[in-house]
Amino acid sequence: MHTRVRNRDWMVVCDDRKAIILENEGDAEYPILAVREVMEHASLANRDLDSDKPGRVWESATTARSAIEPADHHDLDEQSFLSDVAERLDALLAASRLQHLIMVAPPRALGVLRKLYSPALRSAIRAEVDQDLVKAPVGELEGKFAVR
Repeated sequence: MHTRVRNRDWMVVCDDRKAIILENEGDAEYPILAVREVMEHASLANRDLDSDKPGRVWESATTARSAIEPADHHDLDEQSFLSDVAERLDALLAASRLQHLIMVAPPRALGVLRKLYSPALRSAIRAEVDQDLVKAPVGELEGKFAVR
């Protein structure tokens, strides 16, 4: 990793179902990441969120009917969770608990999060790492961000 995590920098490692908020209690060379908060979201399958059949509409000029494209409720559910993560980070920023932040998320989740950043949160973000590391143990994260 080329991203340096300085002392007192916060890091968010997340995907569309889990977010781990960490703070570096070490230095940039040897980070010691302390877990400050964990947010989890039970993600249901799309079949459990959708109705049985897509809706139908009548054409206005003819008697033909066509199906309506169903909404992807699973995707909407994931976006809602990432919105909650962004709101929580805004609250931590407003409470002056964090000043600098490093976001670590898979590319798809990072793209959703970028749309949700407030101006204050955007200015606090020092770096974005587009990797899925949410299942990695904290010790492995420390090793990935240590300066070698």
